[in-house]
Amino acid sequence: MSIDSEKPGDPHTAVWHEVDGIVEHDNKLPNWWLFTLFAAMFFAVVYWLAYQTTGALPSLRETYRQDYAEHVAKQAAAAAARPLNDETLMALSKDEAAVARGKVTFTAICAACHLQNGEGLVGPNLTDNAWIHGGKPMAMHLVISEGVIAKGMPSWKATLGDAGTKDVIAYVLTLKGKNLPGKAPEGTVE
Repeated sequence: MSIDSEKPGDPHTAVWHEVDGIVEHDNKLPNWWLFTLFAAMFFAVVYWLAYQTTGALPSLRETYRQDYAEHVAKQAAAAAARPLNDETLMALSKDEAAVARGKVTFTAICAACHLQNGEGLVGPNLTDNAWIHGGKPMAMHLVISEGVIAKGMPSWKATLGDAGTKDVIAYVLTLKGKNLPGKAPEGTVE
């Protein structure tokens, strides 16, 4: 049974309902609660206008892209600040991410002449210990960057860039000494 009526003399309730012995009072909401509700609604409208509609402020995606670009630039600057020598290139060959990037580049570009695993086809075998122009990392960097036109090796500096060249060297250094069967050794044994 439901009874809806005003309870005279009770200043805290205006209307109350009773259903199955449960009394529901229609109390006024506290002011602090109403302030919080309206402030949240106001904030939502302002946020929607500022970020979604007008574009007055950069979106979170744009902010992330800017932060990521700054992070990449800082890493590139730090990498450029390190001197390029045999030690830094050897250390790069221990970096799994650099070796993985180098393998992708090697497979896409270098495998046509050196085969998939570096065993040599037109180009020399990169898995043995014999090297035509030197097997040290800086010698590899020179050959990849500048090329050896007389031997058919083009310059890859413009295509790979400095970072790509370092990644390929890191991968080739992991192939060195595996002695996979392929093209006969050429050059001087190191």
